[in-house]
Amino acid sequence: TELRPLDMLSEVAPTGVRVFEVQGLRGFQLSPSRPRALAFPASRLFIHCDRFPEEFSIIVTLRALGIPAQGNEYIFTLMAERSPAVLLGMRFAPDKLHFLFWSAGRAGGWQSRVTFHNVSLSDSQWHTLVLAVSGQSFSLTVDCSIPKDVVVETPFPASLSVRRANFYLGNRQRRKGVFTGLLRQLVLLPGADATPQICTTMNFQVATLSVPTVLQDVPMKPASNEVLKYPYETDTKVTLGSRPRCTKQEKAQFWFNASRRGLYLCNGSTWVSMLEVKHRLDYVEEYQNLVTNSETMGVEVFTIPEVGLFAAMANRISPPGSAIYKWTDGKFVPYQNIPTCQAQSWKYFTIGKKIFLAVANFEQNERGQEFSVIYKWSHRKAKFITYQRITTHSARDWEAFVIEGEAFLAVVNHREGNNHNIDSVIYRWNPRTGLFETNQTIPTSGAYDWEFFTIGPYSFLAVANTFNGTSTKIYSHIYIWLSGSFQLFQSILTFGAADWEVFHIGDRVFLAVANSHSYDSGMPAPSNFYAINSSIYELNITAQMFVKFQDLLTYSALDWEFFSVGDDSFLVVANSFDGFTFSVNSIIYRWQGYEGFVAAHHLPTVGCRDWEVFHTTEGSFLLYSSAREPLSKVLKLKTT
Repeated sequence: TELRPLDMLSEVAPTGVRVFEVQGLRGFQLSPSRPRALAFPASRLFIHCDRFPEEFSIIVTLRALGIPAQGNEYIFTLMAERSPAVLLGMRFAPDKLHFLFWSAGRAGGWQSRVTFHNVSLSDSQWHTLVLAVSGQSFSLTVDCSIPKDVVVETPFPASLSVRRANFYLGNRQRRKGVFTGLLRQLVLLPGADATPQICTTMNFQVATLSVPTVLQDVPMKPASNEVLKYPYETDTKVTLGSRPRCTKQEKAQFWFNASRRGLYLCNGSTWVSMLEVKHRLDYVEEYQNLVTNSETMGVEVFTIPEVGLFAAMANRISPPGSAIYKWTDGKFVPYQNIPTCQAQSWKYFTIGKKIFLAVANFEQNERGQEFSVIYKWSHRKAKFITYQRITTHSARDWEAFVIEGEAFLAVVNHREGNNHNIDSVIYRWNPRTGLFETNQTIPTSGAYDWEFFTIGPYSFLAVANTFNGTSTKIYSHIYIWLSGSFQLFQSILTFGAADWEVFHIGDRVFLAVANSHSYDSGMPAPSNFYAINSSIYELNITAQMFVKFQDLLTYSALDWEFFSVGDDSFLVVANSFDGFTFSVNSIIYRWQGYEGFVAAHHLPTVGCRDWEVFHTTEGSFLLYSSAREPLSKVLKLKTT
């Protein structure tokens, strides 16, 4: 057999399938009442040889509708004529996937089965499977995650005859066990492990090797006197009006924004532009001076569905504490004041229908108690009320995230007394008690920031370590979630790291660190502690690590914020101090492809601590907080 992909889906009769589009992808729905229409002779694939290859891969992209009602559903089978025996086949059950093959022997033969456990396909999502077979070794990769390897006593036969045999898609010539979901890809690749060819894209769940023409992204245009051979259906709808929510429930739904003349698609978390009038950033203008309770260490902008847009300020002095503002009539106005103790940052997150806002308190309260607080939104009172207090140590930041359906909340503990080398803590939500409970501790050094992100099926958590007691030239760490906990993935040398910012440009993944200052008690003092490079790293998939992409000169940088305008991508840095003055320009950098990020706009700021970008019907805005004066500013992005 030639070592080329053999596309099984392209061989089925058009009368046996229908085409559906779900979550932006097309797949075949197979007709269980006509199994013969879903069959084709093996000789179509094996033209020059009637033996199945000894080593091969099978690539499947599917969307199962739910847990198989009859225990098992067949993805495909290979069966000899006039025989009920399965020569080759693949089927799945709840949390399992089985690979079947016929082993010949002196007594005639027997059915062998290789089972892969903990394979969950019944979540109504698209998944890509790569099964690699070689002798006694069987390897299954789901969505390019860590392969599941099985070694069995009975090897795959070296000479499996396919003479007078037929492939059956989604069945085994019976109505029982028929596949009820959608098939997008079913490919046999002889003689090779297809995993390296498949796992080269960021969208691992729908990675492709060969897809029938009718299922490809660009619709086929029929000739003027010809109709499409496949009925085409879709479960999508278009929502009009103000920006609706975008969650897993709205995935693959469209929203038409009349004010911006744009059509957007929900990808499960954010609205992705599909068609709109393209804007380009022209300049930035001052829009609102926002007088705050005191200097502001951080700001969090968030939207409560059906309530409105808010900005929570982490104010340094208490009393009066920290203020929450609501966007009303095109500007932020005071909404609620919350007692805090030298607040450093806020984090907004949801768990189911519950809405939370967590504050990182840096100092003790008037009774000498040191804790940070999680507040819950009360729909009845229309304000945030105290929900849970958690003991922290000079907390700098909270990060909320979800892994495998479970909610987590991580706090950065900066120091305990004069000891900067302490544990930061990851808490897990207990749905039974309705509280966060300690799940894991991670050693940190004067840490400032957590940044959670995902790449394909993998979850990562990066910590910005700032000071170990003697030096700011220390390693910050990236952790990966494996086997129920975070484990060290990579260490990167940083200089008083204050922030990590992850962002995507196309299929490329970047991670930017804000370096605040260079100090080492055992080294001669530099000419300027604060004029220092901050760095942008890019994920190298082949090396499986982040490698430096670009250095940018910054001045005690404390934050990065990534945003887009039209097709253009930008990074804005919070420069806070140049060694002489806190009145320093913060800079917006524009993505210029091969050139990397190039300075585009210089924004006068005073002790800039944090940037947030947000969008309203009035336009797109940047909000910056000042750690040196009780005044933050809203800037409007003017476009052409």
